[in-house]
Amino acid sequence: AARSCGGGAWGPGHPVRAWVRVPAGAGGPVPAVVQFVGYGGGRGAAVENLFWSSAGFAHLQMDTRGQGAGWSLGATPDPDGSGPAHPGVMTRGIDSRETYYYRRVFTDAVRAVEAARGLDVVDASRVSVVGGSQGGGIALAVAGLVPDLAAVAAYVPFLCDFRRATVITDADPYKEIGRYLAVHRHRASSVHDVLAYFDGVNFAKRATAPALFTTALMDPTCPPSTVFGAFHAYAGAADITVWPYNGHEGGGFEDDLLALALFRGAGA
Repeated sequence: AARSCGGGAWGPGHPVRAWVRVPAGAGGPVPAVVQFVGYGGGRGAAVENLFWSSAGFAHLQMDTRGQGAGWSLGATPDPDGSGPAHPGVMTRGIDSRETYYYRRVFTDAVRAVEAARGLDVVDASRVSVVGGSQGGGIALAVAGLVPDLAAVAAYVPFLCDFRRATVITDADPYKEIGRYLAVHRHRASSVHDVLAYFDGVNFAKRATAPALFTTALMDPTCPPSTVFGAFHAYAGAADITVWPYNGHEGGGFEDDLLALALFRGAGA
């Protein structure tokens, strides 16, 4: 069964949409997975992404504000304004940590975990988070902000080691920051000061839930060295799976199978 849901996250008048999918016939509290999606995507359609509910988990898939027109449908606007920014969201509100785009997204994500825990069908003590690329970076942020998650899975995570990523890859979305700084030549220091507050490496230092990372050695979008930066900083128990011959697709469905084993083993 699936239903649409939404609630205030960043502030009054900022509803964030999501899909909640539950196993057919679930009558008592079940473990839950909160999932965050990749860059440019949204929550998609109700009939998409049935992996977690078919595996016995309640599944809350959060929409990402201001995205959802790149490869999957979204339904959540980002009503906050922004100063000068490169097309995309990587430099939206980059003037300060208070206005930066991902501050709102990470707040939405923490509230998504709270919303999942408030569902009657969910065992609030067994909630895990998962995501790939941007979704993996959001999952790491939540892991650093929510202290009692059951487990965390971050596939080829984005939003890690910004300073390194922006100088070693020409691939978007990191390149959005590079193109912005090519115009705003004297802002590199202040931009990286802001980005440090949203860096998965720094959230990893605060995260203690059992974690799975994956990375692909031919990934130009989320270079493996940036993923290893977050992995080595992770405060809790963590494993990493390396896919030597893959790009940004990582391990594909095999990443999901690894996460499923982790979540079941963690009691999720």
